[in-house]
Amino acid sequence: MATNENLPPNVIKQLAKELKSLDDSPPEGIKVGVNDDDFSTIYADIEGPAGTPYENGVFRMKLLLSHDFPHSPPKGYFMTKIFHPNIATNGEICVNTLKKDWNPSLGLRHVLIVVRCLLIEPFPESALNEQAGKMLLENYEEYARHARIYTGIHAKPKPKFKSGAISESTTALNVDQSNTSVHNIEQKDQKTTTTGALASPSPLAPATATRGNSQEQPTAALAVPDMGNSGSAVATPAAVQKKEGGGLTKVQADKKKIDARKKSLKRL
Repeated sequence: MATNENLPPNVIKQLAKELKSLDDSPPEGIKVGVNDDDFSTIYADIEGPAGTPYENGVFRMKLLLSHDFPHSPPKGYFMTKIFHPNIATNGEICVNTLKKDWNPSLGLRHVLIVVRCLLIEPFPESALNEQAGKMLLENYEEYARHARIYTGIHAKPKPKFKSGAISESTTALNVDQSNTSVHNIEQKDQKTTTTGALASPSPLAPATATRGNSQEQPTAALAVPDMGNSGSAVATPAAVQKKEGGGLTKVQADKKKIDARKKSLKRL
């Protein structure tokens, strides 16, 4: 399963489409494979073109994509040893398409076709393998003989890439990205729900006064009169107690007045 940590998501998406296109409709003489662990390494088997010293050979190469691909060109390497002016002994490929003529809109298909064309028409003027370049310019037959020897020894048919491997990898990639997106959304929703629950205290909870970093004791909540069905306020216990206290005081005052009148009558 591809991890693709070396490439940004938008590049991975475009790359997946292009790889699937190459798998469904491969260029002539080219078969593409992928690294299951990282799409930034692209493999290709190139058949030696007919009528060249590379005929009947199968040459495996790879393209290495940097983090800023496609703004910078990929680096190309032949993994199969080959005697060619534009391919160094370490396999590095020298072609203008991968250097000064690179354009982000070219795509992998164009790059692979250009590399195969190098086997048909080498450019000895910009040789990385100086021996092959000099031999090609001075004695083509000797150059062709060396190239055929290398082809016969090293460019034997390779084990074929797994059928449908690119489709499976790109499908797995899309599923992984979808699962990641869904997981992130679920986590976000869960976080929002939790935050909302913490930020919404129960209306029955006592109010808490906060001063600085310390918490004071809960303060008494304001009493809200309960309006019954009739719309009148229902007396609270404190109000009832106050009312009863006021009635008792009035009774005592009236009793004192009666006692005072009785005393006056006795004097008469």
